[in-house]
This record gives sequence, C-alpha cells and structure tokens, in this order.
Amino acid sequence: MKKILYLFLALASYGISAQASAEEYLKSAVSKFYFDNMEGAIVDYTKAIKIDSNYVEAYRKRGLAKETLKDYSGAIVDYTKAIEIDPNYAPAYGDRGITKGKLKDFSGAIADYIIAIEIDPNYATAYFNRGVSKFYLGDMIGACKDARKAQELGDDASILIKKACN
Repeated sequence: MKKILYLFLALASYGISAQASAEEYLKSAVSKFYFDNMEGAIVDYTKAIKIDSNYVEAYRKRGLAKETLKDYSGAIVDYTKAIEIDPNYAPAYGDRGITKGKLKDFSGAIADYIIAIEIDPNYATAYFNRGVSKFYLGDMIGACKDARKAQELGDDASILIKKACN
C-alpha cells in the first residue's frame, strides 16, 4: 500500500495521474525536453508509446531527444518506427536524414530528403539539408540547385549558396 501511495504522489508531483493518457505523457515529455531533461523526456515518451504503440509523434520526439544525447542509432530506430507507422510523414524522414548526416551517411541522408520532398514539395529545410549532404559528397551543382530552391521557399540558404554556387 505504501508503494502505491508513493507512486501516486510521485505522479501527482509531475502533474500526471495514475491513469495518464499517452497524450499526457507526451506533454510531460515535451516539457522535460524543453528544460533540457532528455533522460526524463525519453522515459515519458516511452510511457506514451507503451500506452499507444502507434503514437507517431512520440516516436519522432523520442528520436529527437536521443539525437540530442548523441544516441544516433537509437534516434534512427525511432524515426524509422515513426515512418513505418505513417510513411506519409515528411518531418520523420527529414529528422532521420539529419541524423544520418551526423553519422556522415550523406547518401542515406539524401535518400530520406528525397522522400520528404516527394511528400511535401515545399519542405524548404529538406532542400537545404539535401544540399548540404550533396555539398559534402562533392556535388556542387546539386548542392547549389537545392540551396537556391530552399532560399526560394523561404529558408536562409545564403551560406550554402556562397559555398556551392561559386
């Protein structure tokens, strides 16, 4: 009985009831993420996923928290799961592409950005990041083209334009 009371008090102190929904855990996790408590955020994202195993946003945000902690392989697993649940979710491809770029898998990153752009042709950040990956692979023409498209869509790609287009 004491353990139940302590559990209830612990949950209440975080503003989460003993019968918390996946959305409540997600909100708590986002708050912890915002205050740079990545480990706590991951715990709450995981709880949300245990309640709703198809919660795309919980997988994606847990991936972001893992990426922040430099757990790139763990982040890729979460982004991949989010994509498996909803393959028409462009930001998950973009996030996975960023993580692949951090692992210097620029070809893999480009593949993810291509899909993100197919899903959302106005995804300026995906064009910019694909351009950066092309730049690192030595494809200055492709990098310049993507940088200009990102700029046209409202992303500030001036640095990449200066480096790739001259």
